[in-house]
Amino acid sequence: MLKDFPDRRFINANGVRFAAHEVNGDPDGKNPPVMLVHGWPEIAYSWKNQIKAIADAGYRVVAFDLKGFGWSDKPREKERYDVEHLTADFAALLDALDINRAVFCGHDWGGSLVWSMGQLHPERVAGVIGVCTPLKPRAPAPPVAILKKRFTDKHYFVQFQEPDRVEKLFATDVNRFVRMMFQKPAPRERWASLVPWIFDLPGRFAEGKPVPDDKLIVSNDVIDAYRAGFEQSGFHGGVNLYRNIDRNWKYMEGRNEIVRAPSLWIGAELDLFLPPESADGMEALVPNLERRIIEGAGHWLTWEKPNEMNALIIDWLNDKFSE
Repeated sequence: MLKDFPDRRFINANGVRFAAHEVNGDPDGKNPPVMLVHGWPEIAYSWKNQIKAIADAGYRVVAFDLKGFGWSDKPREKERYDVEHLTADFAALLDALDINRAVFCGHDWGGSLVWSMGQLHPERVAGVIGVCTPLKPRAPAPPVAILKKRFTDKHYFVQFQEPDRVEKLFATDVNRFVRMMFQKPAPRERWASLVPWIFDLPGRFAEGKPVPDDKLIVSNDVIDAYRAGFEQSGFHGGVNLYRNIDRNWKYMEGRNEIVRAPSLWIGAELDLFLPPESADGMEALVPNLERRIIEGAGHWLTWEKPNEMNALIIDWLNDKFSE
């Protein structure tokens, strides 16, 4: 049982058993349901502060563990974590839930995937909410090579390409890994001194010390929930997301990148990994876009500024969809 979170149930879709949590604040089906898609290294519980608030505003809300995470199935084949398969998972989940079209709200990797859902399955998407992750145009070359040239081979995207190594490394101390990830954000004046070191997640884990409580942006209850999720799933599913970056790049060649659905992007002022300025120019790919930035928060917006984030989401949903 997860503290202050809806009970888990299992849904079979696209050959996968998904662990899902639902609150239905719209039993008459007046508004499009909202699908909450977490990132890495997270689980459905990442939406603890959002799921009930959005439901109380009059929406059916479903949060689920992505394939390879938490209590969902975790196939080992790398290719099953590419954008084609993952968005097909989402469409199949809608079918299993008897939902025609939904608003897809995603953070971090979930943010990337909900933009992809808007590109690849527009008929199933009523709206898109991207949290921290902007939609960028297809890169001019394979992304892993670009990252390696810009940040050296120590960037975690590059290191994650090697089979099995980082999964085994992080599994040596799951609690310490989670604490390392969920630290308070650095002020912008320190960013230049942190790059590229901060992107060497395996090195920081291997060489770093445990993070004290006063440096965390979440409580120990949340740390325990994440730890339990990754002890259940292991790390290969999440890391396989990164192993498909170049495969996804190839898949999108020649495809329409425009997202036509009404969309909201919410950025965080202190997000070093996905800074707000990285969303500049998004309107070229998302013509029906609203952009908002939450000040004083870093990458883990769902925990750091839940009230501000919930207000932005609910106001936008009501403006676009509520009768």
